[in-house]
Parts: sequence; structure tokens; C-alpha cells
Amino acid sequence: MGHKSNPIGMRLQINRTWDSRWYAEGHEYGRLLMEDLKIRKYIMETVPQAAISKVVIERPAKLCRVSVYAARPGVIIGKKGADIEKLRKKLGEMTDSDVSLNIVEIRKPEVDARLVAQSVADQLERRIAFRRAMKRAVQSALRLGAEGIKITCGGRLGGAEIARTEWYREGRVPLHTLRANVDYAEVSAHTAYGVCGVKCWIFKGEIMAHDPTAQDRLMVEAQTSGVRPAQR
Repeated sequence: MGHKSNPIGMRLQINRTWDSRWYAEGHEYGRLLMEDLKIRKYIMETVPQAAISKVVIERPAKLCRVSVYAARPGVIIGKKGADIEKLRKKLGEMTDSDVSLNIVEIRKPEVDARLVAQSVADQLERRIAFRRAMKRAVQSALRLGAEGIKITCGGRLGGAEIARTEWYREGRVPLHTLRANVDYAEVSAHTAYGVCGVKCWIFKGEIMAHDPTAQDRLMVEAQTSGVRPAQR
């Protein structure tokens, strides 16, 4: 059997950082971890139509700062900010800390691995042909600046009796190169025939420590993706 590494876990502290950023000891660690999981689950389930890529949680001192990265922030904010206040109040009930809620807009959802995989999964649930959904996602990503993309679908594709795996790849997706900025996500599609899995890798270029233009580009992208420059 092949041993596959998660591209995000493999690049932590190289050109990625964690989605939960805080420190705790003893029993506090378990309590805060469960809070993080509940907060993420609640946000994802409450506003699925907002196209949420990820939820970053930071805990400086007694504050819980929650940053929601979404392609459609207006859905979360609501009319005159009414919905965001409800959400903030609900999150405040889940934790003892003071909650600060930030909504960050994702400018290019077509090159965000989580949103691309979710889009393909939604299309599979609506019984759209999986090949068409995958090809369309690949073309959109390349058109909007991705250097390479790979999408894999596995399960009872098209309602077939026997589960199988199909994949498409365009451009470069260097999985072994640690300085490569590879975004990765996996999503489940709950179809009438069973659960199908969708995996997506998007290669956005290499991050060189000595290349100032790459660093500047990464700093701009960090505002929407949470990636930070490589540490040397």
C-alpha cells in the first residue's frame, strides 16, 4: 500500500501555518480543542451556502478570535449585519472567552481547494456527470492563475455497481517539493447510491525565500488564504 502524506500537514511551519493558533497545558488543552471543533462544526452547518473555505481560531489572552474565510461573506453578515450578531452571540455561548468574529472574503474561489472540491461534490449530489464537473473545475482553476490542479473522485460514480476512482490533472502538481504552495482539501458527496469522496490539489507556485516578488505575492495572498512565508 502507498503511504500518502497530507500536503498541508507536510508543509506546516514551512509555508503553511495551523488553523488553530493557541497554547494550553493539561486539561485546558482538551477543553479548548473541543471548543474549536464545536465552533467549526456550528459555523459550517449554519451557513453552508456562504461557501466557507476554512475557520481560523486564535486565542490571545482571554479572547477567542474567529476568522471565517468565505467566498460569499454577505450571506454570513446578513441585512445590516443582523446575522453576524446572532452568530457572534451563539459562538459566545460555546466558549468562556470573549468572541471576536472576522469575515474574510476569498477573491478567487476557483483556486481554493476546499471550495473547488465542495463545488464538485455538490454537483455529484445533483446528479451532474462527474467527468463534466471535474473538467469544468480544472479549466476554471487554470484560467484564474493556478499553475496546476488535480481532482480525484472515488465511489459509486454514476451509480455504478462497483466503486472506482477517476482523476484529472492539468499542469504541475509537485507533491514532494516542500517549497511548493499546494492547497489540498477532501470533501464527501452524499449521493443516492452512497458516499463519494472528492479530493483536490491546487498548485499555486513555489515560494522561494530569496525571491522578494514571491514573498510579496504570498503576503498579498495571505490575507485571503492564511498562508505565510517560508521560515529559514
